[in-house]
Amino acid sequence: MELLTTNNVWMMVCTALVFFMHLGFSLLEVGLTRQKNAINILFKNVFIICAGLLFYSLLGFNLMYPDSFFAGVIPDYFFGLFGLDAPVADGSLDLAYNEGYTYWTDFLFQGMFAATAATIVSGAVAERIKLGSFMLFSVIYISIIYPIVGSWKWGGGFLDELGFYDFAGSTLVHSVGGWAALIAIYLLGARLGKFGKDGQSHAIPGHNIPLATAGVFILWLGWFGFNGGSVLSADPSLTSITLVTTCLAAAAGGISAFLVSTIAYKNYDLTMFLNGILGGLVGITAGADVMGPLDAVLIGLIAGGVIVFGVSLIDKLKLDDPVGAVAVHLACGIWGTLAVGIFGSLAGFDQLLSQLAGIGIVGAFCCISAFVILKIIKSTMGLRMEEREETEGLDIHEHGMDAYAEFGTASNR
Repeated sequence: MELLTTNNVWMMVCTALVFFMHLGFSLLEVGLTRQKNAINILFKNVFIICAGLLFYSLLGFNLMYPDSFFAGVIPDYFFGLFGLDAPVADGSLDLAYNEGYTYWTDFLFQGMFAATAATIVSGAVAERIKLGSFMLFSVIYISIIYPIVGSWKWGGGFLDELGFYDFAGSTLVHSVGGWAALIAIYLLGARLGKFGKDGQSHAIPGHNIPLATAGVFILWLGWFGFNGGSVLSADPSLTSITLVTTCLAAAAGGISAFLVSTIAYKNYDLTMFLNGILGGLVGITAGADVMGPLDAVLIGLIAGGVIVFGVSLIDKLKLDDPVGAVAVHLACGIWGTLAVGIFGSLAGFDQLLSQLAGIGIVGAFCCISAFVILKIIKSTMGLRMEEREETEGLDIHEHGMDAYAEFGTASNR
């Protein structure tokens, strides 16, 4: 009982840290976009965590972990999909559920992860998507698509049997969100003014880089829960090395991105530095528990380079990602998943093949799913704001307010 209590408390602390990451995402996205869309960004992030938890409890959790309530009878399995179903009838603590934590802790921790996948899409589609369309997509993606993919590995499905390894979600969380973000920005098109008639990319600066910087530090802190909680216990040795590799990869990713971007563009780009930190964090997430300190540094250094070239590639493809979400979460998610087969205790050709298979299967499923969902929404509700509304700002047109009212209209900022 004492061990269960200790493990459960640690898992709840980690749940709180992952919850705190949603503030980090909010500040990062707000800081890297224009002030006339600040309220819209915040509204989306508040909606994601609220709707995400509700719909994950109604459907997603039991879809992702079908055995968490399984009673051995098919009708029970079917009806258990629709709403949380405690493993004990009287609601008391079930010591047989898991030696590390309770059923309810398990749900809450996993629910925070589910909302993260939709948050990744939020930043990529910022400043031009209709709010109602985004909310509908988020609900479907959190409730159905993310849990289905998660069940293939974390729910004991075929990817798990294949030997695919993803400790905390480089693919199962970050790439799942990243693939959807890629499809969404393709269907939406670029923001007005992003690409000129000459085809050249024009920077659209964010309005508050200090907020973006604060957001990245909050996300780094939250990753202590994201990766540390994925140990699924308070095991001191495994938890400690996981947090060490997480932090080393983040630091190396930031340094690498800043150095590569400085060499390439001849300036000290803080936003690239910040995204490099996030790229290192995403990159280590798949194998944080099976890497040594040097492995983590190497993974982070490569992730930093992936960020710089990933952002450049997105621009060359005439795609518009205001916060660099595709480079951070998709490109570095793919790299981090592959790194499990290259570095650390699981490294080997067979493992690398398993990682490649998992990336390909998840990528195909998410791209097709996101495309179908978004196409249907586009043909019915529409995806993009009208040109005048986009020019004047989503805050005024969709929310009827200004994030910085005392400074006057934000239509040109």
